[in-house]
Amino acid sequence: MTKTKLATLAVSGLAAAALFAEPGLAQEAAEAAETAEAAAGAAPSPDVQYIFNTLLFLIGGFLVMFMAAGFCMLEAGLVRSKNVSMQSLKNVALYSIAGLMYWIVGYNLMYTGVDGGYIGSFGPYAFDPVGGDALDTGYSTASDWFFQMAFVAATASIVSGTVAERIKLWPFLIFVAVLTGFMYPITGAWQWGGGWLSEMGFSDFAGSTVVHSVGGWAALAGAIVLGARTGKYGADGSVHPLPGSSIPLATLGMFILWLGWFGFNGASQLAMGTIGDVTDVSRIFANTNLAAASGVVTTIVLLQILYKKIDTTMVLNGALAGLVSITAEPLAPAVWQTIIIGGVGGAIVVFTVPLLDKLKIDDVVGAIPVHLFAGIWGTLIVPFSNGDASYGVQLVGILAYGVFTLVASFVVWFILKAAMGIRASEEEEMRGLDMSETGVEGYPEFTRA
Repeated sequence: MTKTKLATLAVSGLAAAALFAEPGLAQEAAEAAETAEAAAGAAPSPDVQYIFNTLLFLIGGFLVMFMAAGFCMLEAGLVRSKNVSMQSLKNVALYSIAGLMYWIVGYNLMYTGVDGGYIGSFGPYAFDPVGGDALDTGYSTASDWFFQMAFVAATASIVSGTVAERIKLWPFLIFVAVLTGFMYPITGAWQWGGGWLSEMGFSDFAGSTVVHSVGGWAALAGAIVLGARTGKYGADGSVHPLPGSSIPLATLGMFILWLGWFGFNGASQLAMGTIGDVTDVSRIFANTNLAAASGVVTTIVLLQILYKKIDTTMVLNGALAGLVSITAEPLAPAVWQTIIIGGVGGAIVVFTVPLLDKLKIDDVVGAIPVHLFAGIWGTLIVPFSNGDASYGVQLVGILAYGVFTLVASFVVWFILKAAMGIRASEEEEMRGLDMSETGVEGYPEFTRA
């Protein structure tokens, strides 16, 4: 029972007791009970809603920001010891570049003046003044920018893991600047900025496509242009495993990402100023957790059936695929629907990781199955639980994001390849990018001869 209901009952009890005491007190107590009931049903004031909405963005924002640490730890654990320092550098650099680019041009390009079209406006974003109290927005503009900025950094992190162990630093960072400043904001405007897909009725609650598939398409283009790591595939089509440096570190990264996802999905409710909103945020948290758990269990069962052994790295990605799958609609599904959606995400990882190897597409951390394939699944299945969405419009959105991001990514990667080269030499790759690109070894005791 809520405190408000308890208070109302208490006042009502006093009114009843007063009937047997003094007539004047009875009337006063009855009026107090009516006032309490009215207060319980009244909506919070604009000030209160502004405060709680802003807090939701800030709390969600720092949870999503902490996902940068999750991506970093996951990637550091899944690359070989000789590339750990390089992977750490890439992650801190991409987060910083994403933050700057999203302020310089990205946010306005995504949200300002889209008006049902394809693109917003150019220019830096302006925050509220010091002590600002623009209640008409319903939240602090800086809190919204911070929350959205953390999303664009996550998109870049997806690319980082796929192209690891053979890409040069500077071409990668330039690609990140283009992705976070232009490519992601343009496509984001189509849906979240009120653009043409939003007008059509496309639905992507927290970004299975807007964030994860966009990162996945960009990663796929990079993997194709870059080529596989030396020694990954034999001339006879054989696949040679290149084990990562630390399963515990990768597991820590997965759990950090799982934690951050509560901010990713929960704060995408975009409001916490009413009882209904808070209730929905709670429901989103629960569905998010269940989808990840279902992805894990499904992956474990399938691996046991198919291979008689359970690959820990596949299970980690099964959890993440469950999370990506539920991200497009984490609010509407019933529990049984959530478990199906997350479980299929885990199954996608089990069946598509070997498929990429057959195609000789070298994805170091498995980001393409997790973020691209599971993102497509999660977006396509939204009408399964949300009657306001349609499969046809969902498919249009998936294709639009895929074509634009894949073509644009190919163009940028090929320009970088022609202009400055994107791949480390075979000698540098064999020695490790820690030495050739950073000069700082992640594990000097283990990588030195």
